[in-house]
Amino acid sequence: MTNNEIDKAKSGKSHLDNFIKYLKERFDLREDSASEQEVAERVGRGVVFKGTNLWVLIFAIMIASLGLNVNSTAVIIGAMLISPLMGPLIGIGFSLGTNDFELLKNAMRNFLLMVSVSIVTSTLYFLISPITVAQSELLARTTPTTYDVLIALFGGLAGMVALTRKDRSFVVVAGVAIATALMPPLCTAGYGIATGQFRYFIGAFYLFFINSLFISLASYAIVALLHYQKKTQIDKEKEKRVRKIMYVVIVVTIVPSVILAYGIIQHTSFEENADRYVTSVFHYNDTMLLDYQKNYHYKNRQSEIVVRLVGEPLSQSAIDNARSQMENYGLKNTDLVIRQTDTKGESVDVTALQKSYSELLEEKNAQIARLQSRVASLSIPDTLSVSDISREAAQVVDNVASLSISKHITYSAEGVATDTLFYCFVEQKDSLAVDVDRLGEWLKVRIKANDLRVIINNE
Repeated sequence: MTNNEIDKAKSGKSHLDNFIKYLKERFDLREDSASEQEVAERVGRGVVFKGTNLWVLIFAIMIASLGLNVNSTAVIIGAMLISPLMGPLIGIGFSLGTNDFELLKNAMRNFLLMVSVSIVTSTLYFLISPITVAQSELLARTTPTTYDVLIALFGGLAGMVALTRKDRSFVVVAGVAIATALMPPLCTAGYGIATGQFRYFIGAFYLFFINSLFISLASYAIVALLHYQKKTQIDKEKEKRVRKIMYVVIVVTIVPSVILAYGIIQHTSFEENADRYVTSVFHYNDTMLLDYQKNYHYKNRQSEIVVRLVGEPLSQSAIDNARSQMENYGLKNTDLVIRQTDTKGESVDVTALQKSYSELLEEKNAQIARLQSRVASLSIPDTLSVSDISREAAQVVDNVASLSISKHITYSAEGVATDTLFYCFVEQKDSLAVDVDRLGEWLKVRIKANDLRVIINNE
């Protein structure tokens, strides 16, 4: 190697060393780090929930519950801005990283208090709220995935990094990041209890639990990265056992969320592939794509794509060719269902077709309304208690042994419903006469019926 080549190699190595040194200076967390004692005092103060912290938590939970209830993202964010949730979780991770078991006990107690107060507050809100429908913002917190874990992890990292700085201007912002992962699930858990929908409670509380776990884990990781001193020295074997337990808890907690995330990814991938497939393949001169439907099935059942076509019907060879292209779009375990409408060579009037669909929809809605009205007319009103009426009738008219009332619809010879009337079947006492006219007039007033027939059972 010549001297020139050696000089070039040294120069290249020098540039690389300078670049690495530059990166280390940029990403070094120790430069503006607060002292360990100062950080420990901050964490210790932050874990305590009483007085101001507790009341602010209650108000924040109320605001977040209201935001979830009315489906307002802005209101939920507003609740996060004042939420004091990060203290106990940061404290748990910090205490594990420094072997401060007294702080760990205090953080755990306050964590349980925080959870209890939050769930009770949100439950009370949803019990008195007139809006009981689960909105999209609320439903989004019932199915935990790996993405939620990542939000909690990065939020926890941001919170702990901000807490260990001399300049604490970013602590509030980091608290908002942590509240993003914690407040909505807690409020959703309260909704599940208030409405008796425990699957919502289980899903939301599981989301809250894994988020809490990974926020604490993030705090623990920053403490380890900064090499904070241990407050209590324990033997290496015991430390290994503690770490093993931590790893087991982490794995057991995260596995279900990974499975759920995989399912969501598969579903999203199917939707995207189906869109690409239909828009790319179904282009024909005399046949127009009307619409299509994607039905994804999570388990062993085949997913399917239902395509509706109008115009010249596709030949079997064209359909087979369309099916053969499905694998090219990642649709291996998917069935293709084609619904065709033959216009017999006539041009397709899209506007008329849309109008036809609208008219059909209106007709169906009108039919549903008629059927609902018919069901209502066939049902005897709740206020009509035949047992009460039979006792009252015995006091109004003599010789009534028993009676029954039913509601009927009369039809014309053309099969058209013409009227609704009540029938009252009366059994007399020992063949003694019943004043039919008096009973009929009284019943019309009693059950609010315009048309009523009284029939005497002589047997």
